Parts: sequence; structure tokens; C-alpha cells
Amino acid sequence: MDLNLLRALDALLQENSVTRAAERLGTSPAAASRTLARLRRAVGDPLLVRAGQGMVPTPRALELRQEVGVLLRHCDNVLRPGAGFDAVHLQRTFTVQAADLLLTGLAGVLTDQVHAEAPHVDVVFLPEALEGGPALRQGWVDVELGVLGNLDPEIRTQQLTRTTLVGIARSGHPLFGGRIDARRFAEADHIGISRLGKRLGPIDSALAELGLRRRVAVVVPSHTSAMMLARDTDLVALTLADWLPDTTSALGLRTFPIPLDLAPLDLGMAWHPRNSSDPGHRWFRDRLAAAVLAPSGTGTTTVRR
Repeated sequence: MDLNLLRALDALLQENSVTRAAERLGTSPAAASRTLARLRRAVGDPLLVRAGQGMVPTPRALELRQEVGVLLRHCDNVLRPGAGFDAVHLQRTFTVQAADLLLTGLAGVLTDQVHAEAPHVDVVFLPEALEGGPALRQGWVDVELGVLGNLDPEIRTQQLTRTTLVGIARSGHPLFGGRIDARRFAEADHIGISRLGKRLGPIDSALAELGLRRRVAVVVPSHTSAMMLARDTDLVALTLADWLPDTTSALGLRTFPIPLDLAPLDLGMAWHPRNSSDPGHRWFRDRLAAAVLAPSGTGTTTVRR
């Protein structure tokens, strides 16, 4: 059936008047009268009958009034994606690719918020093993979170915050016995963090410009394992500024500024454009962004618009 015919039926049943229904539909009384005649033939009922100077609905019209209204609202929701979205009814699993350091800080906040608003939504976190590949394009990952790079050209991104790297070591580390300059920083034994076992990075380039070189004594695949190792040794690791201060303190660790000229880190999220207008995906991205900007036990971050 023509959707416009349903709208005309709704207007006629709500107004009980051809003239007022015509005004509501933006058409002439004659056109509305012809539409009523068409509806009468389709339904097999007069729908509206004359009663003095006005019109009254038939019993069949009264039955149809609410049903037609509900049907039109459902149609509007289909034709206007997201108009009727309600997270409480969403049944879906979202997959997020993120470094373990980010995951540790935001997973609790995110899952609490998600389950409060959408109790049937689950979240799967994946390590960065698929980074730089076709995971977003193929639909294996819904959102990639972190320092973004090597993305397919069509991928959509949103920058969330800008932060910096800081050093981290056990509270009793000899480094804290004096001013930490580039030379003392380089003289400490370091923990490298790399899934691929890389030993060198921006830190080493910055030190080389000063004629300095550090020793990367151990390489581990995650920030979490680096923090555990730094807690029990005199090795120095890296972490994000103002990230997980409560956890850092509880582990007996202490952070310090890196005495080098390093570029800041831009944290963002990426997703495939097929999900841009999907109301459920958009809702989840909003919750994920909020968790990044206000993670557990974290200080103030800078929002990037």
C-alpha cells in the first residue's frame, strides 16, 4: 500500500473531518475527499459517516485509528535510520582493538556504562595484532583505538585526546635521587615494549641527536608486563602521562617526565564508513570516546575536536 495513503488515513481518522485532514496533509478538500473514497474501497468500510454538520468514525475506523498510528511510526523509524533507536533493546557484540594500557584504563568505565544503558550488549577487546591490516574493512573489528596509522583510505577517524609519554620506575629507583636529565635517563637500563620485538624507537632517535644511547635490556610485548617488571627491578619503562595514577601508586611505581624533545601522541578511534550512520555503532562510539576521556583513576585529558 502507498505510504501516503496510510498518512491520509491517519489524518482522516484523527481529524474526523475531510477539510481539517486536507489542511493537515497540505492538500485540497477535494483531493482529501477522493482519497477517502479510495480508502473506503480498499478497507470495505465507510470509515467516516455524516452526522449533522460533522462526521463520525465507524467502529472499524476506531479499530484502525491506533493501529495505523503505530504502523506509521514504525515506517518512519525505517525511513529515518536511528530515529527510534533505544540502546536498551540493542542485542549486539562490539569488537575493539586497543593496546593493553588503554584497555586497562577504560574497560571498567566502558562496560559499566554500556551495561547500564544496553544490558544485552557485549564487548570483545582484541590486541593490536590486526593493526595496519584489513580488520576494519573486513568487519573483524568494529573500532580501532589508539595511535592511528596505516589505515585503509576509506576509514573514518576521530581524534580523541593528545597525551605524552613519561618514564615509569619503582619509587625507590636511584633515578629519583637527583634531577633526571637526558644523560641519567640514558644511563638507566630500559624495558622496550613491542609486539614485534623492536628495540629502537623515537626515544633512541632523540637520544642519538644528543650523542647519547640507552641500553634496552629487556623487550616485552605489552605495557602491563613492562609495569610489572619495572615494579620488581631497577629497569625503566614508558607509559602515558596521567594515565592510571591510582594503579601506578598501588604498584609502588612513580612516573617522571622524559627529558627529551618528543612529539605528543594523538589518541583516536577509527571505524569503517559502512558503520558511520548505524545508530547502534554510533552510540557505542560515543560511549567509547567518553571512556577514553574519563577513564578509571585518570587525571584531566585534552579533548581534540
